[in-house]
Amino acid sequence: MSEEMRRDQRVFLLGEEVAQYNGAYKVSRGMLDEFGPKRIIDTPISESGFAGMAIGAAMRGLRPICEFMSWSFSLVAADPILNNAPKMLYMSGGQFGCPIVFRGNDGAGGQLGSTHSWCVEGLYSNVPGLKMVIPSNPYEAKGLLKTAIRDDDPVFFLESERMLGDKGEVPEEEYLIPFGKANVVREGTDCTLFAWGRPVNFAVEAAEELAKEGLSCEVIDGRTIRPLDLETIVRSVKKTNRLVVIDQSWSFGSPGSEVASQVHAACFDDLDNHVHRVHTHDVPAPYASNLEQEMLPNARRICEAVRSCCYVA
Repeated sequence: MSEEMRRDQRVFLLGEEVAQYNGAYKVSRGMLDEFGPKRIIDTPISESGFAGMAIGAAMRGLRPICEFMSWSFSLVAADPILNNAPKMLYMSGGQFGCPIVFRGNDGAGGQLGSTHSWCVEGLYSNVPGLKMVIPSNPYEAKGLLKTAIRDDDPVFFLESERMLGDKGEVPEEEYLIPFGKANVVREGTDCTLFAWGRPVNFAVEAAEELAKEGLSCEVIDGRTIRPLDLETIVRSVKKTNRLVVIDQSWSFGSPGSEVASQVHAACFDDLDNHVHRVHTHDVPAPYASNLEQEMLPNARRICEAVRSCCYVA
């Protein structure tokens, strides 16, 4: 964010505790000192209010980054972020764009209980006019966030609280990662594993375990749900003839179900088995750590799905 704010004076950050407290998770540490209170703006606890303010600023030519402390709280701002931002270009006949990034923590995994553990991609990815980005590691996060800030459409940037402490190689020089271009993390021949966000790491872990059993899995990091890189998935499935989709949202009406539907349509004659899916179990997030971890996708459940898909269960 700081690099983009130095590059473009139109970029600013607003949200709860982003300024004087350095962000609820210290993501904006030091930014108030560098950019001042006109560009790093603390807001009241009114998601609908500051989301609407950010959309208005975007319509007037600025490039706001609107931070929700948790995407669970974005439900309060559903009208401005879903009924206004993604539709503005269409409703205004091209007169007003909405170059805005909504970002914050998404999903369960931190013992925050049912109301603070929403995985919102299943709800929000249904809406045309927005882009949805879910990074899987620090390198991806930097490149995708810089692309998001420069994009002329509303971008929903979903981060995982459980990954904020992750470490990885991140180049100091500038780089961008394009939207709609999935990344083949690991090549394989027996089964394709398609995931995005934190579950990509579970997919890699599962692939390493399955390799000990003689099963070769190709792992694809989707990076973005909207736009979806169907071409890369199809190319892989035509090679492996099997697909397991890993999605941390609930299964009913989820991005994972849409991926399965599109792949079935595109690869019907290539599939040796139906597309298998690993989702968060269809229950509200429990508070107890052991129950919460069992609810979420994990390497063990992915391994079970792959064995079933390959008829070795």
